[in-house]
Amino acid sequence: MIVPRYYEDLSILHEGTMPARAYYIPASKRMDHLAEHREESDRIQFLNGNWKFRFFQSIYDVQEPFYEPGYDTSDFGEISVPGVWQMAGYDSHQYTNIRYPFPFDPPFVPQDNPCGAYVHTFDYVKNGQAPKAYLNFEGVDSCFYLWLNGTWIGYSQVSHATSEFDVTSALKEGENTIAVLVLKWCDGSYLEDQDKFRMSGIFRDVYLLKRPEHCIGDYRVETAVDGEKESGPRLRGNRAEIRLHISYIGKPAAAKVTIYDPQNRIAASGEAESGRISLEVSEPELWSAEHPVLYTLVIETGQEVITDHVGFRTIRIQDQVIYLNGQKVKFHGVNRHDSDPKTGFAISPEQVMKDLAMMKRHNFNAIRSSHYPNAPYFYELCDLYGFMVMNEADVEAHGPNMIYYKEDTDYNRFKGWNRRIADDPAWEDSILDRVRLMVQRDKNRPSILMWSMGNESAYGCNFEKALRWTKKFDPDRITQYESARYRNYDVTYDYSNLDLYSRMYPAFEEIEEYFKKDGSKPFLLVEYAHSMGNGPGDLEDYFQIIHSNDRMCGGFVWEWCDHAVYAGDGDGERYLYGGDHGEKIHDGNFCMDGLVYPNRTPHTGLLEYKNIHRPARVVSYDARNGELKLHNYLDFTDLKDYADIRYEVACDGVCVESGIIPACSVPPHGEASVVLDVSVPEAGRAYLKILYLLRGGSPLVPAGHLLGFDEILLENVDGRNQDALRRLFNGETAGCGLEVAETDCRVIIRGEEFVYTYNKRNGLFESIIYRGTEYLDRPMELNIWRAPTDNDMYIKEEWKKAHYHEAFARAYATVAGQSENEVVILTAVSVSAPTVQRILDIKGFWTVDKNGGIHGSMDAAKNGEFPVLPRFGLRLFLPERMDTVSYYGYGPMESYCDKHRAASHGRYTANVAELHEDYIRPQENGSHFDCDYVEVSGNQAGFAAISAPDCRFSFNASVYTQEELEKKAHNFELERSGSTVLCLDYALNGIGSNSCGPEVMEKYRFDETRFRFQFSLVPYVKEP
Repeated sequence: MIVPRYYEDLSILHEGTMPARAYYIPASKRMDHLAEHREESDRIQFLNGNWKFRFFQSIYDVQEPFYEPGYDTSDFGEISVPGVWQMAGYDSHQYTNIRYPFPFDPPFVPQDNPCGAYVHTFDYVKNGQAPKAYLNFEGVDSCFYLWLNGTWIGYSQVSHATSEFDVTSALKEGENTIAVLVLKWCDGSYLEDQDKFRMSGIFRDVYLLKRPEHCIGDYRVETAVDGEKESGPRLRGNRAEIRLHISYIGKPAAAKVTIYDPQNRIAASGEAESGRISLEVSEPELWSAEHPVLYTLVIETGQEVITDHVGFRTIRIQDQVIYLNGQKVKFHGVNRHDSDPKTGFAISPEQVMKDLAMMKRHNFNAIRSSHYPNAPYFYELCDLYGFMVMNEADVEAHGPNMIYYKEDTDYNRFKGWNRRIADDPAWEDSILDRVRLMVQRDKNRPSILMWSMGNESAYGCNFEKALRWTKKFDPDRITQYESARYRNYDVTYDYSNLDLYSRMYPAFEEIEEYFKKDGSKPFLLVEYAHSMGNGPGDLEDYFQIIHSNDRMCGGFVWEWCDHAVYAGDGDGERYLYGGDHGEKIHDGNFCMDGLVYPNRTPHTGLLEYKNIHRPARVVSYDARNGELKLHNYLDFTDLKDYADIRYEVACDGVCVESGIIPACSVPPHGEASVVLDVSVPEAGRAYLKILYLLRGGSPLVPAGHLLGFDEILLENVDGRNQDALRRLFNGETAGCGLEVAETDCRVIIRGEEFVYTYNKRNGLFESIIYRGTEYLDRPMELNIWRAPTDNDMYIKEEWKKAHYHEAFARAYATVAGQSENEVVILTAVSVSAPTVQRILDIKGFWTVDKNGGIHGSMDAAKNGEFPVLPRFGLRLFLPERMDTVSYYGYGPMESYCDKHRAASHGRYTANVAELHEDYIRPQENGSHFDCDYVEVSGNQAGFAAISAPDCRFSFNASVYTQEELEKKAHNFELERSGSTVLCLDYALNGIGSNSCGPEVMEKYRFDETRFRFQFSLVPYVKEP
């Protein structure tokens, strides 16, 4: 082996690296825009680009000293740096969530450890004023050995941390050659068991910093604010002190320190003596996510200038409540991984900016950097654009929870999980190293309010020490570590340095129980609302519980984006997930759990989040006197300064009145009333819609951007949808009567313009012929199944145990009666399935009128032995040519009983294919909740379904069957049914977030044992 086995040695984490320091980019002059354009500094030389590369299946295959000068690399390929080699076609992809993809045998890793040899040549010109050179790698997975011009430089690990080397003595004027050997696994991989694809390589920027002989090595900015007071739309302090602690490389250099205010006026200045200086700023504007006010810090040391930004803010916990700048705050946050379907976790500033802009536009104010530190400039962008950040150490040792236990109990799992890494002193240096690297690098970022010790690694002595060090070094910020609850219950641990009680995916009852029995720390939902596939369905309920108690400080939705690998274009972009790459150990599509698709197209769950977290809400509206009461959920901004408010009155989906509400002062967290007189239509479903639009705009969000809306039902004389009533009458009454013919199996009903065939064996219509056109491709079905969503992954096992997926209707006795104007059919029906007892007993009551209208009423009684139903309703297969859908209900996006806050009541029209929400793993989608009617048409033929006024239905129209959605693993595999599949549902079980969260809340479960479903079906032909 050509390198020492540092990669399996816990005593050697780094060799030849510089001490950890704060991130900054030096220059020869002041430069204010380095957060977004650090390449403009004249003291940085990027080495990114195409490097020579050779992949080896095993470290033992690396036999030649490829790092030596003159080594022939003609048989090497090329790879992009930054990048990961799996995305370049080397090795193979693998996604695992919890399990290690190799034997649990620390510190040892697989003997055939894949690795990549990188070689790159570059030109270097020595700068006379900055002759020293420091080589920086901002991210390499998992560890690397480094040579420059054949000279050994060093070794480092910790994938998501910066490794810096002094390479001055190895550099030469002119052409230089850098060589790097990157290993896929190292002992640090036991601490990098995050829920993500396992990718390898130099995935973040590589650059040289040119520095003077004697220069600043590190500095720390500390601020203290005295008091808070309002000043116009922003918050100020009475005064602030900024303390700067500087350490040097070489001899201490005289440092001039200047603070510029946001208007570029000098706010304070002075000379740092003995590496320390304290400056006072009077009446500073305070930093917050709503007003990310930054001051500019300029440190001049003769031949070098460091420009940074400072945000004045306070963060404290008082009476178990978190205060920012003296105001109670809530974290409306999201967990964000570095992930892109084409570049893996090699992410550019442009990709980061796209994420941040989308988050701002969807009302997020906080980000958790799950589960590792992001690139250093990410936090500068959060400073600049206003996000409160939880920075998380590159620590996750989840795998010990999944090893073999003879007595497989939670107690033994937690104890074993805890014992093997978290509570094993052998891992102390490794864990503390990762925490220190994070804190030291990012200590000057005002956006970082919380340090997280890592994720899902259990608790023990190593995390006690990490928390103790962090709190001693930085007592002002908040500490978090959710995995502190997983421990050896026989040992008493120290939690005194842990500030929050944080939980992942608790049941709502658990949250309430915590406040009743303990409540000693603020409660944080560090992960909640698992956004896998069609979901989450309980965001409104989380919002309510977060805002019901000041000690609930908010939460971070899991997670921002679906993780996937781009696999080319077919009819659309194709994506692959775990198990699609020939890997044996994987966790399937569990990586597809984001609020956005891999290409950043929003899921409907993101739209749901946005409107739920709108900046204000209507508390009440009294149409009699026009009083509209509003609550402002912003933390620091008066509503009049943040949003313009418009209103619309719609009746049966048609806007009949609209206007602008005059600016109304509503203080942060406060309420106020405004008078809004509107005309309420006497008849129809009338709604008042209050829309909040961003006033003035911001760098990431344009002025006029819709921030959210409220919808209020207006009471009137006749609240029935008048369009729905009109659809019940299909032209004038036909002139002739009805004819009925009956056989053993069928009832055949003939009118002047129609022939309907009713099947007495199942109690449903098998043919609907109207004006010579057959409207059913297949007989009508009773339907209690749905293609399981990702959030159904547990309940579906019960459903299948109950054989719901094989259920069918069976009729027992049918009685048909006739009068002059209608035919009435009564049938006793059951829903049954193989091997099990009856699931439902139904009394079916059908009426066919002279115009061809079919009016159904089903009284259903469910056997209480069975679990909740996925759904109950009718399934109709209409001709494929009938592909235009018009409806009144929640739209235009999909909506369900627990997932409809992004939608609003209206009249919508779409092509049936457009109603399909194209989840990468196909599943139930595209339903629309609380509908008065739906109409499916094509050419001249049309078919309308109308709800009873007190029994509005959900509908789903699709080109795919539920069987096809369930059968196929990827959206690009789906095959159209050849029909327009229309499902009319009395109810569906809620969506929830049970893929990794609590069960669907009781109020959203379809657990009724007795219910009545009423509707009308009206075929028609459009007149030319």
